[in-house]
Amino acid sequence: MNGRSYSFIGGDSGDWRIDSVRPVTGTALACPPRLAIENSHVAALPVGAAWLLRGVTSNQRYTSRAQQTKLAAVQPPLGRLEATCGALIPITKSAAWWALAQDERERFFSAPPQAASDHTAIGMHYLPAIARQLLHGRDLGEPFDFLTWFEFAPDDAPAFDELLARLRATKEWSYVEQEVEIRVSRDTKRSTSP
Repeated sequence: MNGRSYSFIGGDSGDWRIDSVRPVTGTALACPPRLAIENSHVAALPVGAAWLLRGVTSNQRYTSRAQQTKLAAVQPPLGRLEATCGALIPITKSAAWWALAQDERERFFSAPPQAASDHTAIGMHYLPAIARQLLHGRDLGEPFDFLTWFEFAPDDAPAFDELLARLRATKEWSYVEQEVEIRVSRDTKRSTSP
């Protein structure tokens, strides 16, 4: 596989300590002590691991050229030294979501700027404090449609909580069938991320 593939392994080793695993909607995952992140396709669950979640990066969807330009200007890189907090949020959306036409789904991401349902505008409000990477798993046959990886400094944890609350309050979230919130922290001597 190439650099687009990522594997998140919950087990006994990894650079990130798992602080909590909480089911938001649907069933939970086990809460092992560590999270390892590999920039590769790990083919099988490693011995001793509790779970393996995989996804790939893809082209940006549901964003205009103006939004892409703005995102590129303010999106911070992953792996910043001060970003010792992280979260992995796996999500599966309902069949009703996938039955919507492309333009119907797009409305949830590019609503008028004043609308509370504009996913992209909500996310941009929290940049550059919170870095993120979206990964796709649906077309790979993975159990979760999306994996979103976030990194932020401890002082930005309240902003991250606010970001999640605002996104979960949108109409888009009524299509979420399963969501798990995995909170992690990185030892300051360790340094790997997607």
